[in-house]
Amino acid sequence: MTTYTKPRVRDAVRSFNKHLLNPAMMVVAGRRYWYASTIAHVGRKSGRHYTTPVVAVPIPDGFVVPLPYGSDVDWLRNVRAAGSATIKCKGQTYHVVRPNIVDASAVESLLPAARRRVFNAFDVDSYAKFALA
Repeated sequence: MTTYTKPRVRDAVRSFNKHLLNPAMMVVAGRRYWYASTIAHVGRKSGRHYTTPVVAVPIPDGFVVPLPYGSDVDWLRNVRAAGSATIKCKGQTYHVVRPNIVDASAVESLLPAARRRVFNAFDVDSYAKFALA
């Protein structure tokens, strides 16, 4: 069984990432030579603006973002409620729309081989897919 399918371990990793890794990642995420991107979104209840580090992979018609913690994460709920977001990837900024949750099998062929291996190692079985605005 992998780390992310064990609820206690998954929740511990999620907490570590949220409180320690993500703040550090925000310093470099979205930059030209860094693998991580950012997604800017508006809180569905608060209206507050948030920026969250993610791994956004460009595809021909938009982006896909792996969902190692599943689809019930705050940033994705916010983006789905708003219908749009802004992704900063490799130093460029993109407005994205139509967030959908798709099965890994629907997008794996679009992913670079190295990314596909990493995401498979973490048992990523769904992705958020975005179209360019």
